Amino acid sequence: MPELPEVQTVIADLIESELIGCKLTGIDVHDARIVTEPAPAQFRRRLLGKNITNIHRRGKYIIFDLTGKLHLLIHLRMSGHLYLVPKTSLRQAHDHIILHLDDGRKLRYHDPRKFGRFFLVDHPQKIVGKLGPEPLSDSFTGKKLTQMISTRKRMLKPLLLDQTFIAGLGNIYTDEALWRAHLHPCRNSATLADIDIKRLYRAIRLVLRSGIKNKGTTLGGGETGFNSSTGKQGDNRSKLKVFRRVNLPCPHCRTIIRRIVVGQRSTFFCEKCQPLN
Repeated sequence: MPELPEVQTVIADLIESELIGCKLTGIDVHDARIVTEPAPAQFRRRLLGKNITNIHRRGKYIIFDLTGKLHLLIHLRMSGHLYLVPKTSLRQAHDHIILHLDDGRKLRYHDPRKFGRFFLVDHPQKIVGKLGPEPLSDSFTGKKLTQMISTRKRMLKPLLLDQTFIAGLGNIYTDEALWRAHLHPCRNSATLADIDIKRLYRAIRLVLRSGIKNKGTTLGGGETGFNSSTGKQGDNRSKLKVFRRVNLPCPHCRTIIRRIVVGQRSTFFCEKCQPLN
């Protein structure tokens, strides 16, 4: 968390809030560990005075294009949030980086667990170059996924979570896609038939588009749960079919949903709809 739909929701809110065109007039770094590249002093110096020219996404990375051919990449990791607040807003606990804008607002990076990372680079590919294809792009087709899977012999869920295989999927949307595709999370990718891959392709795109349409998935009300840059929670939780629905009936067959651990990740599935063999 956050995954592709949540990151896309944050970007949409930032763009709607007219962040593009704003100049950075001040940079506060309250925890240097968040800044991976470059060193914090250089990070401040190179950012100061730059204008935001575009905001977009690659996988789970938020990318700010800046004047001077610079790019600020932010990975929210487990509990990171970006909030737009008025100039008069006081710093809160866990506000680790604050970007001051020329229109009087501040963009605050809030992260209770401090797992998130900032990168300021000349070329985004340095950070995102190893990511797999974007699952909602036109170039990601069923044929493409078939070709990708044909070279792998891995358990399905860890494979889908591998960002070098497909960019943007996380625990929530992987479980949801596998349920819709009737595929067991522990099944070996080498055993998939063409019809299995076709279902998986459609399921991945369906659950991601649903997540974006519903402005992300918020699980719980704590500050580690997902909120957009305006503080709004996502509406996609009510659309989930298996994720965190352990001991509840499967929406399709009414079999009780199980929880297992796969690759050290909690995994939710239906034994009847998603047989291992």
